[in-house]
Parts: sequence; C-alpha cells; structure tokens
Amino acid sequence: MQIRIAIAEDNSLALKVCIDKLSFYPEYKIVLKAFNGEELVGNIEKHQVDLILMDIQMPGMGGIECARRIKLNYPQIKILMLTTFDDDENIFQAIMAGASGYLLKEETAETLHEAIYDTLSGGAAMSPGIALKVLNLIKNPLANTPASSDNFSLTKREVELLEHLKNGFSYEKIASNLSISYGTVRKHIENIYRKLQVGNKMDAVRKASNNRLI
Repeated sequence: MQIRIAIAEDNSLALKVCIDKLSFYPEYKIVLKAFNGEELVGNIEKHQVDLILMDIQMPGMGGIECARRIKLNYPQIKILMLTTFDDDENIFQAIMAGASGYLLKEETAETLHEAIYDTLSGGAAMSPGIALKVLNLIKNPLANTPASSDNFSLTKREVELLEHLKNGFSYEKIASNLSISYGTVRKHIENIYRKLQVGNKMDAVRKASNNRLI
C-alpha cells in the first residue's frame, strides 16, 4: 500500500535528511513539499495526503497554526510533528492543535518509519523523552499556558529562561536545569530577543527587569 506524505520544512538540509530517511521505504510517496504553513495550506487540496511531517518553527505560518488549520479542514489527515523542539510548551500546543505524534528530528529512519505506521494506525508516536514530558503535562495541564499579551507575548517558559539568564547561567546549564536540549534553549533565546526587540542577553534581562517580568 502506497502512503502519500507531505513535508513542511523550511530548512533545506533538514528536508533532505527527512527525504533520505523516507527513501529506504518504497511504500512512501512524497506528494507535497512546503517551505512554511501558508504554502502547505495553499497547496494541500491539490494532493491526496495521508500524513504530514510538520516542522514547528517556520517563517510566516508555523507548524502549530498550520496543524490547526489542516485538522479543521482535513480531519482525516494525520500530522506527525518532526522537530528539534523538546520543550513542554511546544509539545502541549502541538497536541492541542491536533498532532497525532511528536518526534525529534534526530530520530533514525527506522524510528521514523515505525512512527508513521503507528500514527496511521491510530497510535500516538513519540520520542521517549517526549512521552515522559506528555505525562508531566497531564499531571500539570496549566503549567504551559502562555503569558498574557501585555508581557510582550512572552510565554512562561521564556520568562523562566530569562530568570536563568538573569542568574548568569550558561545555555548548557539552562538546558540541563530545564531538561530541554541546547538547541531548544537557543531557539527560545532567539524568540525572546525578537519579542523584546533586543540584541543580546544583557539588554533582554534589563528590559525584562524594567518591565517587572522577572
């Protein structure tokens, strides 16, 4: 049975790696590749798709908003998040958006293959570390609610990172303390700089302190 797959990924290297992993299995047919959410939403009706491999952070419409729109209009299509993000907030938002599974991009071709079949069979494929975080989310469902919009749209996780920066912790130490990857820390810091409109850690901490965010 042929499985028709769409991939939403803005990073050309990550896209190639994903395609290479799928190439080991002849039953997969990639019918659509999109650079961001808008492109995927705009073109998906032209193709028959069984499953989407969806990145989260993309220019324009990101993966979570895209997942919401896809599930609203095409509820039969399964969505498997394939991302570098392993933090609680993104997991929570992806699940709420209708994602059926959540895998880190570093997973092997065999793991991706098994996850696709699990997802199409009605399962919820997740990397082991992600599954543990989901259990924690069930225990603490309100822990990942975004901060209010009058706080520069910073999420609770981003405020938490700012607290760590204020205390002088390195990215490696922050990753260890929060049980997330180094890459996830860097992405959060980039988002913090963008939201606060600053260019370095010192200015970020100062602006957050001045606005009583930390």
